[in-house]
Amino acid sequence: MIDNISWLAIYPEIVLLVMACVIALVDLAIHSPRRTGTYVLTLLTLGVVALLEGMYASRGTTFYGFGNMIVSDAMGNWLKCFAAVAMMMTLVYGRPYAGDRDMLRGGELFTLSLFSLLGMFIMIGGNNFLVLYLGLELLTLSSYALVALRREDATATEAAMKYFVLGAMASGFLLYGLSMVYGATGSLDIGEVFKAVNSGQIRHQVLVFGVVFIVAGLAFKLGAVPFHMWVPDVYEGAPTVVTLLIAGAPKLAAFAIVMRLLVDALLPLAIDWQQMLAVLAVGSLLVGNLAAIAQTNLKRMLAYSTISQMGFVLLGLMSGVINGTVDAATAQAAYSASMFYVVTYVLTTLAAFGVILLLARSGFESDNIADMAGLNQRSPLYAGILAICLFSMAGVPPLVGFYSKLAVLQALVASGDALHIGLAVFAVMMSLIGAFYYLRVVKVMYFDAPVQTAVISAPLDVRVILTLNGALLFVLGILPGGLMALCSDAILRSLAS
Repeated sequence: MIDNISWLAIYPEIVLLVMACVIALVDLAIHSPRRTGTYVLTLLTLGVVALLEGMYASRGTTFYGFGNMIVSDAMGNWLKCFAAVAMMMTLVYGRPYAGDRDMLRGGELFTLSLFSLLGMFIMIGGNNFLVLYLGLELLTLSSYALVALRREDATATEAAMKYFVLGAMASGFLLYGLSMVYGATGSLDIGEVFKAVNSGQIRHQVLVFGVVFIVAGLAFKLGAVPFHMWVPDVYEGAPTVVTLLIAGAPKLAAFAIVMRLLVDALLPLAIDWQQMLAVLAVGSLLVGNLAAIAQTNLKRMLAYSTISQMGFVLLGLMSGVINGTVDAATAQAAYSASMFYVVTYVLTTLAAFGVILLLARSGFESDNIADMAGLNQRSPLYAGILAICLFSMAGVPPLVGFYSKLAVLQALVASGDALHIGLAVFAVMMSLIGAFYYLRVVKVMYFDAPVQTAVISAPLDVRVILTLNGALLFVLGILPGGLMALCSDAILRSLAS
């Protein structure tokens, strides 16, 4: 049944969809090389959508629409709000870069970005297997097109093909897993699936078989080992603005779909999927940190860094249920730590890639570690912002990365389980290894002689937002309580519903 509540639940999505179509049409009449009209209209749209989602989230109410296919809850609304803001920042950072590389001949960058955000929104707000899959496909298809946006660039085209082939395989895994669970439970509705699994009437083997494929599909979207093959190639091959589009906001949607499928639908099977997540987390931390040491390309290093960071997110997600016993407080602490980690990771990634985009100029990418040599002498501000990002990723206090890692480790240790404590120790050891390659970049920036002499210039909006972004990493590290309380409350309301 479609009533007023249903329309209210998807009001921001409708605004986003209508405006994406309007912007695509308006762009036909805009001929300026920098697409100023399209850019301004896109930012206004994203600002309005973020404001709407923020208003929904602050109310904290949960309601369902379109016959329980869509859910609007605090967790989903906050993630949508953060995703819209992240997309705004990405486009602000990326516009000068895209303009220099002739990527703004048409308005595809802006319209595809809006459609990928719409896919994220559908993923985050889905309460039905089909809706979740629909959102996922909208996001991934837009992402494939964005990676291949520079058609004349062989590296970008190759990256898009790899992404497409491996993405199709992962979607197949996920779809197969969902169909297995549907076959076992007889429902596509997440609430109904939970009730059916919780009843204990269904053969465990069939369900676990489906869960294995679901976890494999989700691991691909998160970029976890051994489904990480696409991450380094796509990060390096794609134009840097598109790399940021893939590395930033979609991680929030990936976290949401993991919560919807594994926690909201399959929590009674937690003892099975937590073991899988533990293996994925260990693999991601090990491979991500060790492989990053060998990289000379900064984008590729950050790709392996992302893989290791996702290992931490998975550690948080696997510590919500202890020995098959569901405790509300434990689950809330673990899942809110993961949510906090994802949000702060996206914020850090935005600033790091923002600096890389800013240093790039026409005909020069600035994506090797050697290109950062002597950056402090050329621009102390941008060197400082990048250093803050790298120290935050390494987990150095008092930056936000330290607190986010600490929150995940606390959730692990609080369980008192020997395996969880062992994983916490392993994660700390891997973080120490990870600190090496982050510090290497800082050493190059501050102590090596400059190899580039070109003047670093950037539009005012880029400079202001980048400075605020860097400052926020510092402020949230010293005062993390507000964001942590917001994540904790959102998770609590989500679990309660």
